[in-house]
Amino acid sequence: MNVQIILIAILFLSALFYVGRLIYNSVTAKKSCGSNCKCGVDFSQVEIKNKN
Repeated sequence: MNVQIILIAILFLSALFYVGRLIYNSVTAKKSCGSNCKCGVDFSQVEIKNKN
């Protein structure tokens, strides 16, 4: 095989791997739940102000 074809094949496969990893990371679930269960953030030091 020609050296240029090998380099292009390596570049193409690495681009496919990169795009595949981007798609996989955008589709998979994140570690935090996003609801108000306080699993990712500690709100114990936050002062709550009432508007009364």
